[in-house]
Amino acid sequence: MSRATPHTQTAPQPGPNAVFTRRHDLDWLRIIAFGLLIFYHIGMFFNTEGWHAKSTHANDTMEPIMWLSSPWRLPLLFFISGVALRFLSDKLGSAGFARERFIRLLSVILFGMYVIVAPQTYVELLRAGEIGPNVWDFYQGYAFQWDGPWSVHTPTWNHLWYVVYLFVYSLLLAPLIPLLRSGADGGFMRRAGELFARPVIGPVLLVALPVIPFLVIRFTLAAQFPTTHALLDDWANHAGSLTILLYGYAFAKNGALWRAVDRALPVVGGLTLVLFAFLLAAYTNFEAALEHDAIIWTARIARIVFAWSIILTLTGLAQRFLNRDGPARRYLTEAIFPFYILHQTITVTAGYWMAQQGWGVWTEFAALTAVTLGGCVLGFEIIRRVAWLRPLFGLKGMPRPRPVATPAE
Repeated sequence: MSRATPHTQTAPQPGPNAVFTRRHDLDWLRIIAFGLLIFYHIGMFFNTEGWHAKSTHANDTMEPIMWLSSPWRLPLLFFISGVALRFLSDKLGSAGFARERFIRLLSVILFGMYVIVAPQTYVELLRAGEIGPNVWDFYQGYAFQWDGPWSVHTPTWNHLWYVVYLFVYSLLLAPLIPLLRSGADGGFMRRAGELFARPVIGPVLLVALPVIPFLVIRFTLAAQFPTTHALLDDWANHAGSLTILLYGYAFAKNGALWRAVDRALPVVGGLTLVLFAFLLAAYTNFEAALEHDAIIWTARIARIVFAWSIILTLTGLAQRFLNRDGPARRYLTEAIFPFYILHQTITVTAGYWMAQQGWGVWTEFAALTAVTLGGCVLGFEIIRRVAWLRPLFGLKGMPRPRPVATPAE
C-alpha cells in the first residue's frame, strides 16, 4: 500500500509551491476502510456466497448490509491511494516513484502469493476434496505448477488483488506524472473546485458530473467484463478503479475541491442516507424487486451514485471530525496494511477449524473475530520488530535508534 503522506493545503489557493500539512483524516479513513474489509471477510465466512471456507451456520441475514458496502469500500481505498500517489510522485519524480513502487509492492505481492495466500487455497481445495491433507504435496503443486490440475488457478493472490492492481497502475502512470500534475494543477481543476463550492448547484454537480464515467462503465463494459480480480480480463473493474484513483490524484492538492466537499456535506450526506435506505429496501426485498424493471434499473443507477456520494460523505465527515493525531492513529497507520495482508489467511484457516467444532453461531462468530483481530495484532508486533519481515509486509526499514544524550562532563 502506498505509504506517501496525505496532506492538506494551508494556503488559500493551491499551487506548486503551496505549503501542506499531514492529513490525519485520510489516515483515519484508510484505517477504517481496511478495518471494514477485515470484518467483511469475516462476514463472508457466514454468508451464503461462495468463499474459501464456510461456517455450517451460513445464512443470508447480513448479506444486504454487506452488499451495500461493496460498491465503495475498495473505491475509497483507490481514492486515498490516488491522493498518496500525488504526494509520493511529487516527492520522488516519475523515475523515483516507479522504482519505489516496483520494489515495495512487488515484494509484498510475491511473498503474499507464495506464503500468505497459500493456506487459503489449501483449505479451499481440502474442503472441495481436490487434495489430501499432506501440506507439502499441496504446496509443490501450488507453487510450481502454474496451470495445475485443480479448480483454483495457482499460485494466486486472492484478497491481495488490490495490491497487484495498485502496482500495475503505479507503473503505468509513472511516465505520465508530468502530464497528470499539469492537469491537476491547471486552471480547469481550480475552476471545477470553485464551481462545486457554489450554493445549491455546487453539491448537485459535485455528485452528478464525476459519477458519469462510472455510469458509462456500468452500462457498457461491466456487462461484457464482469469483475474477476484476475488482472488480464478485468476491464470494467480496471476502468472504475483507475478513474477513482485519478480522482484522488486530482483532489490531493486542490484546496478548492476539498472546500467544496466540506460545503456540500449536508446535502451529499442527506442524499447518501436516502440512497442507503432505498438500496437496503431493494436488497432486503430482492425477489419482489426483480418483478419490477423500474425498481431494478433505478437500483442499478442508485448503486453507482451511492458509491460516489458515500465517498464524498466520508471524506467530508473525516475532514471535520477525524483530522487529529494521537498514539492510536500513529500505531494503526503503520499496522493496518500488515493487518490487511494477514487477516484473510487467519480468518480462513481458523474458520475452517472452528466449523468442525460444533459451536453455536454466536460463539463461532465471536471466536473468529477475536482470533482474526488478535492474530493481526500479534503478527504485526512480530513483523515490526524483524528487519527482514518489514518490507515483505509493506513497511519501511527498521527505524534507526535515536542517539542517547549523555550529560556533559
